[in-house]
Amino acid sequence: MKSMKKQQLKLLVVESPTKAKTIGRYLGSDFEVLATVGHLRDLPKSKMGVDLAHDFTVDYVVDPEKKKVVADLQRAAKKAGEIILATDPDREGEAISWHVKTILEESQKDKPISRISFHEITKAAVEEALLNAREIDMDLVNAQQGRRVLDRVVGYSLSPVLWKKVRRGLSAGRVQSVAVRLICEREVEIEAFKSEKFFRVEAKFAKFVAGLEKIDGKKIEVTEKLDLFDGSYTFSKTIFASQEAVEQFIAGLSKSFVVTAVEGRETTRSPLPPYTTSKLQQAAARRFGWSGKQTMNIAQRLYEKGLITYHRTDSVNLADKAVEEFRTFISKKYGNTYVASAPRHYRNTSKNAQEAHEAIRPTNVAITTLETEDNRQRKLYEMIWKRAVATQAASAKLKNTKVILTNTNAEFWATGVTTLFDGFLKITGAEVDEVLLPDLVEGQVLDGKEITFSEQKTQSPPRYSDASLVSSLEKQGIGRPSTYAPIISTILARQYVERDEGRFRPTALGKAANEYLVKNFANILSLPFTAEMEEGLDRVAEGKLDWKKMLKDFWKSFEVEVKTAEKDSERVKVEAEKIGEKCPECKEGELVMRTGRFGKFISCNRFPECKYTRQYKELAGFKCPDCGSEAIVKKTKAGRKFFGCSNYPKCKWAGWKKP
Repeated sequence: MKSMKKQQLKLLVVESPTKAKTIGRYLGSDFEVLATVGHLRDLPKSKMGVDLAHDFTVDYVVDPEKKKVVADLQRAAKKAGEIILATDPDREGEAISWHVKTILEESQKDKPISRISFHEITKAAVEEALLNAREIDMDLVNAQQGRRVLDRVVGYSLSPVLWKKVRRGLSAGRVQSVAVRLICEREVEIEAFKSEKFFRVEAKFAKFVAGLEKIDGKKIEVTEKLDLFDGSYTFSKTIFASQEAVEQFIAGLSKSFVVTAVEGRETTRSPLPPYTTSKLQQAAARRFGWSGKQTMNIAQRLYEKGLITYHRTDSVNLADKAVEEFRTFISKKYGNTYVASAPRHYRNTSKNAQEAHEAIRPTNVAITTLETEDNRQRKLYEMIWKRAVATQAASAKLKNTKVILTNTNAEFWATGVTTLFDGFLKITGAEVDEVLLPDLVEGQVLDGKEITFSEQKTQSPPRYSDASLVSSLEKQGIGRPSTYAPIISTILARQYVERDEGRFRPTALGKAANEYLVKNFANILSLPFTAEMEEGLDRVAEGKLDWKKMLKDFWKSFEVEVKTAEKDSERVKVEAEKIGEKCPECKEGELVMRTGRFGKFISCNRFPECKYTRQYKELAGFKCPDCGSEAIVKKTKAGRKFFGCSNYPKCKWAGWKKP
């Protein structure tokens, strides 16, 4: 009897140990699955690593901390008959595969090395990918190289200039500096906004309230539009600018109102598209108060466990198989009336969305929630599940009612809404704020209980939150799904901006750095230029543009700007915020607020002549619930704000939220 030849081992390389563990369960003993634990090779930390004079030659080095990982991969590759690279399905993942291949080919020149990709870590997806192995896509690799080299060249060119002209130790970046500029420009727009007082009028009846809409047939609402740095801002006010005017108007009204129109119409509300990366970050920021980095870390764990599809995507597409599974699930759980009459598909609105990718969705629709101790993973998963599955549910049907009441020369409107059929809302759990109006008929006369007015103010454009900053970057075509969270983390870590009640405010340092960069590098900090560079990288990924040509064209003009800025002798002064106190030590200087490695502190403005400093205590605006002392704002080592007692350590009260 012939002995069967033993099948040779295959080495499959992924990025994370969790992903390796998940895939390892799907594959048999013929496979060894190892993780690179991120990038193995990158540009050196001690120098630029790009030869600008010689065709942008790149000097890649193996990360010293990854030497053991590289040794383990080389050892496993030596035993394997075939090497399969299965890193993430994006430019970054393609580049990591290329680096792994380059490292392994040095010692394993005769071994076949192939690339597979999949957007969900399920047994079926992995097996299908293995049947469709391919070569590494060098267009995607070059797009990643182009971004990395471009960012390195900009950072290493601008940072030394900032050291000389603003403050030593500062750094700049191609996209992060634009994000800081957005926040600085918004602050200027807020300061320039002149808030105006105005008044609204309401008539109260026994079972409903109606608002004043028209006088002599003309609308009382006035809409104004401001052109902002990143778009436009619209706000409204009424024609009543003083209390005297509104009181005089009300005095001229009678007590009786006549119902002049009752309008009712049915409307439909359709479900929103499934989540993309930016929309997921925005939703998690609004709903849970999470940062983009936090959301992406949680999504990464869900992806690695095989629970959701790849979470770095700008596409709203869903696979036909997933659409059919969602429709079948809805039919079985809620009934046929809750299934959309036809499969629902969505169009991408973001610039240069990658249609081949899928939106973020659950890989198994039957898993409606997670049995896990990690409450954050469960919350994010359920949010993703509801949004994706609801896309294939029937639209909700609503009835909107409008009643117009006339008093003298004024029109008051009351609106009502009722749900006729909840449709997809049954899945998302969202509720319609129903407003029920009594049955009224034209010609009916009603006596108002009271006519009141309320004072309001026009609101300035809001500061950016995590959600709105990501939305603005996406709208302008700046950055890509994998870059939004790192951009925000970087500008916070470098203390160019700070969070103030969930909104970004530029620091004095951020304002100074931005002022200098805008003055001397206006082109690179403009929104169109940054978006144009992103489009160029997309063309590289499509094989339509040579990445080195793109960089040479950029460097030609940028080098001139750098040299001109270096010759300029002018320095930018970082204005410190005065707190209105004289220095208790030297008696001459004034105390100012400064920002150091560990946050804000107070010092003398005559530093270094006077070295007086003291701890800064930011009042939280309430008393400690335990001892009654002033509560203050504190920060964790990671920079997250929390509240504590100013009487610490005698009182140890602390909390994440105001009591």
